[in-house]
Amino acid sequence: MKNLSLPIRFGLVTSAVLIAYFLVLALVEKHTNPAFSFVNAIITGFGIYESIRFSKLESPEKFSYGEGFKTGIITGFVATLAFTIFFLFYTTEVDPTFLSKLIKNFNGNFNLDMGMITFVVAVMGLATTVVASLTVMQLFKKSRNMS
Repeated sequence: MKNLSLPIRFGLVTSAVLIAYFLVLALVEKHTNPAFSFVNAIITGFGIYESIRFSKLESPEKFSYGEGFKTGIITGFVATLAFTIFFLFYTTEVDPTFLSKLIKNFNGNFNLDMGMITFVVAVMGLATTVVASLTVMQLFKKSRNMS
């Protein structure tokens, strides 16, 4: 259980930062612009980086590529799950007009519903998690280069 507490903690903190960023964007009416979601990848990547870094600092002798990658995946999965639940709550209860405003920004004739948008948010978060975990582990893996 001790192995999971660190990535779960960092995942919850990362999701709190993602939620705070979304709410700040909502305050200035920029939350319907999909271009601002790029910052979500940076926030998630930083959360995964810190989680893997702390994991390596806690037990450097047990740290391996697989352990670091697992830590990153769990951190990102928890962050994505918590943010997706918040996003679903926000779009259905707090701002029911969010979906129509979001679709209007795409300038297209899309037939999307809340389930599809929520699914896309979750898949984007999980894809970001995998890519960020693989990228961050390049910094922390043990080099086998000869000196």
